Amino acid sequence: QGNHVGKETCVSSGEGEEAGGEEGISSGAAGDKLEGPGTTKSDALHLQRRLGLFSGVALIVGTMIGSGIFVSPSGLLVRTGSVGMSFVIWIACGVLSLLGALAYAELGTMNTSSGAEYAYFMDAFGSLPAFLFSWVSTLVLKPSQMAIICLSFAKYAVEAFVTECDPPDLVVKLSAVLAILVILFINCYSVNLATSVMNIFTAAKLIAILIVIFGGLYKLVQGNTQNLENMFEGTTYSLGNIATAFYTGLWAYDGWNNLNYVTEEIKNPSKNLPRSIVIAIPLVTVCYVLINISYLAVMSTAEMAESEAVAVTFGNRILGAMAWLMPLSVTISTFGSANGTLFAAGRLCFAASREGHLLDILSYVHIRRLTPAPGLIFHSLIAIAMVLSGTIDSLIDFFSFTAWIFYGGAMLALIVMRFTRPNFPRPYKVPIIIPVIVLVISMYLIVAPIIDTPQIEYLYASFFILGGLIFYIPFVHYGISSPFMERFTVFCQLLFEVSPTQSVYE
Repeated sequence: QGNHVGKETCVSSGEGEEAGGEEGISSGAAGDKLEGPGTTKSDALHLQRRLGLFSGVALIVGTMIGSGIFVSPSGLLVRTGSVGMSFVIWIACGVLSLLGALAYAELGTMNTSSGAEYAYFMDAFGSLPAFLFSWVSTLVLKPSQMAIICLSFAKYAVEAFVTECDPPDLVVKLSAVLAILVILFINCYSVNLATSVMNIFTAAKLIAILIVIFGGLYKLVQGNTQNLENMFEGTTYSLGNIATAFYTGLWAYDGWNNLNYVTEEIKNPSKNLPRSIVIAIPLVTVCYVLINISYLAVMSTAEMAESEAVAVTFGNRILGAMAWLMPLSVTISTFGSANGTLFAAGRLCFAASREGHLLDILSYVHIRRLTPAPGLIFHSLIAIAMVLSGTIDSLIDFFSFTAWIFYGGAMLALIVMRFTRPNFPRPYKVPIIIPVIVLVISMYLIVAPIIDTPQIEYLYASFFILGGLIFYIPFVHYGISSPFMERFTVFCQLLFEVSPTQSVYE
């Protein structure tokens, strides 16, 4: 019987000693509702499936709707030159996001491990492209998103207390850092707490959007339609302008792929992943179009372009004594969006380091709370550094340019795997034309701005991506490791009460 138990332990955990160690540490902890229950005998430590359909929709909607639609929807108006063309771009961005997300749904149901593009690049192209993606995403893309959202949050939160002048820069930055730390605590403390925050804040921001939409409808019924007449007057048709308008629109839609980062934690992913996508993205598209119509029922295009915060101007004109609801809505929206962004980003770190592409410690999870705490802490530290350094504006152009390289790469991965793995189980399958369309558009979005206005940032971005090779060749390809790193891993493991995991394939 002793032999039998020993064999069973090895099968279930992959590492007999490790499972025994984990059992010793955590079986005594029965766990509260926010923690996981203690691990049972011979149970491998891994992230648990806790996200249902509602939480899936809330994650996508919550991360897509950040501050953009409340603060600067006028960017599209300025770049397109007309109301009609801006609506065409808003809808086109929504359709493109939906097509991209449907292709991701096929990839996510083929490979149900967390990490989104990282996992798909590993499957289709092997180790190097996956490493370069994790290198750029963990060091720049995800933390810069987090930093931008938290700075927007801080600006609105601080403005509520400063009436006469602009809020001091240092106070805004410190408030943003405080927001990052609070969100980090929520995500490290419990997955259930993080998803509850996500669900509540998503519901709150949808209520705020409904207030704006009904306010706009009220004005339209009164006959304020002058800004919606001659909709295509003054349209600019330059290809470069349309590409940059797409960038502005797609920045507002960014987050459509976030559910794929947490596939290992979705209940019944083959059904809930595609369903969440099909519900969430059309919902966001409809909200964006209706909210813009509402703004134009109250403000002219020139007023929208001049306003520093369109929703606040809207609130002052429509809501009267309740005008404070708008700044509050922006703070709620940005906080919820930042929470969802960190929730997804921590899982990318987790997936990449599990394959040996980042520091080992980043793939460990808390032995009782079952949260990928080291990955979450790592992301938050980089985001805090970005907030304090204050060089984020130039990162937005850099972000959209590099992000579309990877979105295009994921479409290519899907197309390649249709030929290299034709018989692989695909619980959900999209028509091949969808990834082809998204691939062509992503190539246009990468090339058009570079040809239209060549900037040195694009060169820096390319060098940064290739700079990953300096670390890949010695540390990943040749597997060089130092005794110092092993001691550092053990120190962090004891400090954070974390342990290595097994991936779950179903």
